[in-house]
Amino acid sequence: MKNIKYIPNKSNSTHIHSVNGVDYITFDKLDKTGVVHAFSTRTGGVSEGYLGSMNLSFHRGDDPDKVMENHQRFAKAVGYDHTKLVFSDQVHKTDIYKVTEADAGKGIVRISDIIGIDGLMTNVPGIPLMTFYADCVPIYFYDPVRKVVAMNHSGWKGTVAKISQCMIKRLGDEYGTDPTDLICAIGPSICKDCYEVSEDVAEQFKLAYTEQEAREIVYPRESQYKGKYLLDLHTANYFNLVDAGVKPENIDVTNICTCCNSDWLFSHRASKGLRGNLGAVIMLPE
Repeated sequence: MKNIKYIPNKSNSTHIHSVNGVDYITFDKLDKTGVVHAFSTRTGGVSEGYLGSMNLSFHRGDDPDKVMENHQRFAKAVGYDHTKLVFSDQVHKTDIYKVTEADAGKGIVRISDIIGIDGLMTNVPGIPLMTFYADCVPIYFYDPVRKVVAMNHSGWKGTVAKISQCMIKRLGDEYGTDPTDLICAIGPSICKDCYEVSEDVAEQFKLAYTEQEAREIVYPRESQYKGKYLLDLHTANYFNLVDAGVKPENIDVTNICTCCNSDWLFSHRASKGLRGNLGAVIMLPE
């Protein structure tokens, strides 16, 4: 297993697993519930070059047969049926799709009509939901009372638009979820020390959050980097959850940065776009 660089001063909420050469990450609070979930790494697949080796995307120029083999290996390691996967179709917005039995396999073994969707939710056991990453933030949701799981893809645009709050509202509308019951995890993604943004992006976050919250999200860079800021997406997404009613004690926040560990995790910023995609998966056990 790689020598992982952890984000300083973050709690150790992640667990690293290696099954038949496939490395993947899970979260402590979700592990304790028994819900199936994981975040993939670059390790254990068959893709080559800058896509090596566990690329899970069919849209990065990879050999489709190799991507399918990667899915089979990852699914076997984590414990779900890859032919029932339902994929997102991410466009950095806040639209959410309710997955039913009729959607099983869309995106992997069936042509999908799930278009322009950054969030998936379901109350159907045995249907794994998957969203894709290479620096953006995966948000996992589990309602142990209503027996519902969900996943968000949250880049900076989805974060400042508060897609997680949109998700929590939809979970309430569709399934009766009470946000105080939710158990959530903020998964591996780019850390604030690696994520430089322009002033216009920083200003959007200052407007979207309270003054106190914004001070913990947006950091001006040194004077020689005039007009540049460092952005803490992990903290912003934490506030999105807490402000929507999720209990702080029910949230795990990642201590792993994709960019700091770009030899083990795909990072768009570190690779300058030459990369595959990681997958975040969650499923109600059958």
